[in-house]
Amino acid sequence: MRPLDGRRIWFVGIGGAGLSGYAIVAKAWGAEVGGWDKVETPYLLHVREAGIPVEIQAEPLTPPDWEVVVSTAFAERVPGLSRAEFLAELVSLQRSIVVAGAHGKTTTAAMIAFVLDGLGLDPGFLIGAEVPQLGGNARAGSGWLVVEGDESDRTVFSLPAEIAVITNVDLDHHTTFASTAELEAEFDRWAATVPRVIRGEDVGAPPDLELSLAGDHNRANAALALAALEAAGAPRADAVRVLREFRGAGRRLEPRGEAGGVSVIDDYGHHPSEVAATISAARSLLDGDGRLLVLFQPHLYSRTIHLARELAEALAAADVACVTEIYAAREEPVDGVSGKLIVDRLVEVRPGMPVGWAPALDDAAALVAERAQAGDLVLTVGAGDVDRAVPLILDRLQS
Repeated sequence: MRPLDGRRIWFVGIGGAGLSGYAIVAKAWGAEVGGWDKVETPYLLHVREAGIPVEIQAEPLTPPDWEVVVSTAFAERVPGLSRAEFLAELVSLQRSIVVAGAHGKTTTAAMIAFVLDGLGLDPGFLIGAEVPQLGGNARAGSGWLVVEGDESDRTVFSLPAEIAVITNVDLDHHTTFASTAELEAEFDRWAATVPRVIRGEDVGAPPDLELSLAGDHNRANAALALAALEAAGAPRADAVRVLREFRGAGRRLEPRGEAGGVSVIDDYGHHPSEVAATISAARSLLDGDGRLLVLFQPHLYSRTIHLARELAEALAAADVACVTEIYAAREEPVDGVSGKLIVDRLVEVRPGMPVGWAPALDDAAALVAERAQAGDLVLTVGAGDVDRAVPLILDRLQS
């Protein structure tokens, strides 16, 4: 299958979770591919392994006579196809299962791709995180193309799926949607264009389903994955057998190591619902009198403004919490808005709880490591670069 033969495609922002995968599939489908990014990222390892040249420099680079596909992060600076437009083209070229929704879409998509792969059905996939058991975040295949759709910039609503999975609808991107009602309307409009739609609200988690992953939220993800696999023609019993072996996607309750009798787990959760589910699942992993210590990095000023109290209520389920400064990502700083908003709300929600405010990630790592004792579990949580704290914590625990 080489539907992109003869095309030369340059990806601006190729180091991101999305465009890195698109580039890998485009190369496998016959295109000549290259790209630029301003910094090295873990995803570029797989891009280079696919034989794709990458330019790293401060300012965007676009060679003449190439088609240009631009990450949302650079769309205002560089002309070209948006990631939504290019992804819609990829999805149109192969029978596709698109997984969307506010929470759980990465794990659900990874589960579907993992089972299809385990059943020998040669899926392609484009997923917004590393899936270690599948060797990365993207692959071309001759079977179904499994795609994680993103509503943050409305990308998902242009994808021509054959099967759509909508995990849940929850307002998470306050600069994109004015209300939950608007978001629900967009999902309904998109669903009306898809032949087969599976919604989380209609699928219950089987009580006897055994998984390698902790947490009720992962049981819900698994139920959706199994429903999608049945819709794709996979026998349920075979799908259940393979799914039991799935060990998760990167930064989703990912075990990162142990030192001094303290385990460290990393998770991408950034919305209150996700943080609450992650803390609940992590607590189920504790033995005896061990405590749960959470290092949380807020993501986006807009999300922090709207959800500071809800984030505090989720963090209150930990035994100890430390909050860092906001990871800005694509947003500019907002006067008077910082991670301290969450700290202040947390003190109100749970008086007496040990709570730390450490704007710098290095200081937060040190604070959490100093508090941790043998038998405890440390959970780093956030959609930014909070995972940088993991080796810092482990180093301090060993000293």
